[in-house]
Amino acid sequence: MVYKNIICPVCGGSCDDIQVELKEGSIDVQNACKMGNAKFQEIVSHHRILKPTIRENGKVKDVSWEESLDRAAEILVNAKRPLFFLGSETSCEAQEVGMHIAEYLGGVADSNATICHGPTVMGIQESGMVGATAGQAKNRADMIVYWGVNALESMPRHMSKYGVFPRGYWTKRGRFDRKLVTVDPRVTPTATASDLHMQLNPNTDYELLSALFTILNGKEPHPSVEDITGIPLSVMKQTVEMMKESNFVAIYVGLGVSSSYGKHRNIEIALNFVKEMNNYTKCNIGALRGHCNVAGFNQLASYLYGYPFGVDFMKGYPRYNPGETTTVDLLREKDVDAAFVMSADLVNHIPADCAKYLAEIPMVCVDIAPCPTTTASDVVLPGVIDAMECDGTFYRLDNVPIHFEPFTDSPFSETKSNEETLKMLFEKIKAKKEA
Repeated sequence: MVYKNIICPVCGGSCDDIQVELKEGSIDVQNACKMGNAKFQEIVSHHRILKPTIRENGKVKDVSWEESLDRAAEILVNAKRPLFFLGSETSCEAQEVGMHIAEYLGGVADSNATICHGPTVMGIQESGMVGATAGQAKNRADMIVYWGVNALESMPRHMSKYGVFPRGYWTKRGRFDRKLVTVDPRVTPTATASDLHMQLNPNTDYELLSALFTILNGKEPHPSVEDITGIPLSVMKQTVEMMKESNFVAIYVGLGVSSSYGKHRNIEIALNFVKEMNNYTKCNIGALRGHCNVAGFNQLASYLYGYPFGVDFMKGYPRYNPGETTTVDLLREKDVDAAFVMSADLVNHIPADCAKYLAEIPMVCVDIAPCPTTTASDVVLPGVIDAMECDGTFYRLDNVPIHFEPFTDSPFSETKSNEETLKMLFEKIKAKKEA
């Protein structure tokens, strides 16, 4: 049977035009990029985790759902300060339950932003953001700027679906109605496809943004900025004029901006530059979020507790201090004594000393396939694939909530979604805590 208009649960683009044909033992996917297609193949993959496991005396064995949930609850209840890493490849509904468990146990709730676009979120907190939906940029933007991101490879359909090539209401000729500028130290496929590539020196994003801001304010930057950034002043002035002459400028920043020297201050000055640019023309800025629901955790945590990530409940109320209450720092300082990891391969994406400590402490994991994190876990609960086997909500890269519906059922009779799995775990935790 063919299913249409399926939401893709891979990157922040959350493409909503995927067509799937589910056959016996195989799946045919249309309209998805290579990353999306690979994700959909997980449904029929031979390495899918289908049974809960626990580790006893160094050996892993299959157990019932009841036993695995009981063991997981025991680990988390006995911990003095558990870490809840609620990954992005699951629904907001599941993340919300995870945050409530962290609050109940006095633990720490964190997500992927802590090791990717966390500085971007911090910059937004400092300055506020002139944002727009992806549809606004598609219909109105006649100048696109990719800053610190290689969109053609990291988010393959962004340029064709939202950014550069689609024909919008006021950009009826698509690419021919748009100027494309890339700011990147490397010559990437995105840079090659651009009208202008500003190949700045690594870690000079702040200096370049400061110079552009100075030019925008009608003043001359210090001549040394050419040597620092590697960009001639004439090119900087040309870029500012191109922006001022455009009807609508859409700027997309990637990890190249938030992870270079300056971190969240890069984002802060970029946001202030965009606000100032709106005195001359329409201009907005947005982050290309690499995971399907990484924005969802930030939205939920901010709504529920006032902080976007790294929320610490140790004192009975939410606290937030990046560099102290964030995952890598907690593991480096050995400030947590148990961990719950959902829909993320945390062991594979943090520094070696942090991964080593994470493997030493009791850990519970919810995932769909084997990975270093499941290998190091004491309890592994099989995950349900969101947007394929259950319904729920993602937040797209432009912070628009997207509701998704399944096209097949959960392979487990015990649970229909990760949200339901966490609710069952929460009931076990409450029973043990009260006892």
